[in-house]
Amino acid sequence: MKLKKYIWPVIGIIAMVVSIYILYHKLSAISFNDITSRLGALSPHHWVLAAFFALLAYAALAGYDRIALQHLGKKIPLHYIAICSFTTYALSHNIGASVFSGAVVRYRAYSKKGLSGVEIAVLVAFCSFTFALGTILLSGLVLVIRPDLITLVHEGIPSWLAVTIGVGMLTFVALYILGSLLQLRPLKIGKSFQISYPHFSIVIQQLIIGPLELIGAAGVIYATLPDVGNPGFIAVLGVFLASFTVTLLSNAPAGGVGVLEALFMAGMPNMNPADVISALIVFRLLYLIIPLVISLFFVAAFEISQYRQRNTNGNNISPKS
Repeated sequence: MKLKKYIWPVIGIIAMVVSIYILYHKLSAISFNDITSRLGALSPHHWVLAAFFALLAYAALAGYDRIALQHLGKKIPLHYIAICSFTTYALSHNIGASVFSGAVVRYRAYSKKGLSGVEIAVLVAFCSFTFALGTILLSGLVLVIRPDLITLVHEGIPSWLAVTIGVGMLTFVALYILGSLLQLRPLKIGKSFQISYPHFSIVIQQLIIGPLELIGAAGVIYATLPDVGNPGFIAVLGVFLASFTVTLLSNAPAGGVGVLEALFMAGMPNMNPADVISALIVFRLLYLIIPLVISLFFVAAFEISQYRQRNTNGNNISPKS
């Protein structure tokens, strides 16, 4: 029996256990009143700005699907793409195992628009790669601009190593752009995975939409952090990229409860822990919980319409004589 299929589940379990242990010790010094006081101190301006960033993130997520469909040469109404994308990510962010759950929702929706199973698989893979590309690009930029942030991982790590890693990430992005410009043969990674270079215009859209979604998600947290001890947006973005990537890779349900909080608190040691937890509560509310509730209405409406359509088609078919 191959061991590689157990690697990510094991990593996910380890991440959850370690995060819960760290979170337990961090939260033991925080009172519930501190958190509620911070949430009560948020002004309408904080909520409006956080909501704006959440909308920006989900608008960019719709761009993932639109770009993938453009790559496949498929034309589907934008409103249909937006609803499908919103529902897909709202469910997968909360359920976990985003690749699997995203594939299921997209197959149900896009197969009704004539896409084959293979085409939907390519679409899912393309969206996942766009996210990875955006993460690599932003992470590279953060490490080059703020190499001191790598000390959040371990104080003994030198800044030059952060710059080297950042340059390596940006080099990967540059090679991907070059491969698209020259329309090189697919880049093979291992025996079963390959990256086909899309047209340059699509690559440019990937390099805009991917980072935009991540900036929007991190912006929800940054918008609700106080000025006292605030390390700045670049630092918040860097911690978010690290913590949210671990959360997704762990395939933890409910948006990685415990994983995100533990890593964020460890990555922002100079801030009041109650302020960090309060910002993450707002993030979960605007980026996870509210979209999940709305997506359930979309799923119900879609299934009801399909049920009515099946009944209508069945009634219109006359029995054979």
